[in-house]
Amino acid sequence: MFFTYVIQSKKDGRFYTGSTSDLRKRLNEHNTGKVRSTKSRGPFVLIYYEACLDKQDALAREKYLKSGMGKRYLKNRLRRFLSLTGQGKGRGRKRKNSVESKE
Repeated sequence: MFFTYVIQSKKDGRFYTGSTSDLRKRLNEHNTGKVRSTKSRGPFVLIYYEACLDKQDALAREKYLKSGMGKRYLKNRLRRFLSLTGQGKGRGRKRKNSVESKE
């Protein structure tokens, strides 16, 4: 069994999506700074995961969840959870070309 997962940093509120064959071990690796890409952003909380039958399915699902459509899917799927925990607001990135009103 393989898993595709989404964790959220308690430090900056950002998400990380990955896949693994041992979900508990991998979460522990993220939280103890053993994963290079998330080393400075821990601790993390697991907010979503899916079980897959094989590694190829898990990797394909991870790739999808990292795409624009996949992020939209996760946003809709997690909307209730994020609103209940107060984590759904103010976490987006500012666009480079956004226009701010001048007063």
